[in-house]
Amino acid sequence: MHEEPVTRTRGDLCPGALRPWAASDGALVRLRLAGGRLTSESLAALSEVATSHGDGNIHLTRRANVQLRGLPSQDGALPEFVIEAIEGTGLLPSRSHELVRNFLASPMTGLAGGRCDLRPVVAALDSLVCAHPDLRELPGRFLFVMDDGRGDLVDRPTDLGLVALDETTVQLRIGSDGWGSVLSLRDASQALVDLAVELMRMRGDGPSAPWHVDELPEPLADPEPRDERTRVTSPALPYGVNGPVVHVPVPNGVISPELAADLVMHGPELVVTPWHGVLVEGKGGLR
Repeated sequence: MHEEPVTRTRGDLCPGALRPWAASDGALVRLRLAGGRLTSESLAALSEVATSHGDGNIHLTRRANVQLRGLPSQDGALPEFVIEAIEGTGLLPSRSHELVRNFLASPMTGLAGGRCDLRPVVAALDSLVCAHPDLRELPGRFLFVMDDGRGDLVDRPTDLGLVALDETTVQLRIGSDGWGSVLSLRDASQALVDLAVELMRMRGDGPSAPWHVDELPEPLADPEPRDERTRVTSPALPYGVNGPVVHVPVPNGVISPELAADLVMHGPELVVTPWHGVLVEGKGGLR
């Protein structure tokens, strides 16, 4: 059953590099990672920004994104030199769409397990969203969730997403409890973008516009029966060795300069997980 619409009185205030949050310890910004992925070079550069301009630490979120705290601000905005330093990390690929790049995917996808590799899907979705001028107005709380069929994210509340059924087929998720079409993996990114564009048409604008698919007064798309292959589940990824990678715990979600330096040594590719951890290559531990 579709939920009663929620009445909003303002737009969302999720922080970004160009829309910092004024916290008690200075400006807070959030940087979105497509599927939690980043390079060791980006992590090293981000740690340098945090040390030079913020509280020195990198803070992880439950959406597998990163935040910086204690940054300077002028009239509610970061100084341009700080924004340019953040851009130099490679983690701010689009100023116009920075707030809407909320893509959560199974962290181990393409590394071990799962029914397919969702990394190309996430990359294509990121490119398509950032290229669409209408989607820069998506609410900052809007979330895409993609499960590669292992079931680690299938129960995660979402706005739009998918679950892999096999190596080449997925079923779309529409809202936290709704299901959409079964389609080819190669068509999934465009289908999600088309649904996001339709949401923008339906939600309207102004302070009362809905933030989430579940808040729309009418269904975003005709509902489809849930494919039985989506009824999979797995617990949060345990810390320690998981096949070819190590899930390194990040206590309290805080990457200190020392931990950042250790993580960088295990590059070149890292994955932030939604369980306050980071995936690194190899079976050895950090020093």
